[in-house]
Amino acid sequence: MFWRIPLLVLAYLLLAAHFMRFGAQLPMAVLALAPVLLFVRKRWAIQLLQAGLVIGVVAVWFPSTLEFINQRQSVGAPWLRLAAIMGGVMLFTLSAAWAIHPLWRDARPKS
Repeated sequence: MFWRIPLLVLAYLLLAAHFMRFGAQLPMAVLALAPVLLFVRKRWAIQLLQAGLVIGVVAVWFPSTLEFINQRQSVGAPWLRLAAIMGGVMLFTLSAAWAIHPLWRDARPKS
């Protein structure tokens, strides 16, 4: 169970680093501090963290990947390795969102 938390933290730090690269300080700080919500230990906090990672893939990683590939193609540079790396980042982020799902499951008494 413990291995799920570092995945979540790393996924959020990757998103924060992406915003830091472009000088967006506020989104970077919000994303870097988002895993602090784990201390709330409520279902809504885990669901919010999951949604944040999924939105990060759809709204940040995927458009950035397309933009970076277009930049590479426009100058005739190789782009397949970039696409594979960014695909791995998106897959990692989605797997981190999926991995924290059991953290918010309701404890049910065993019968």
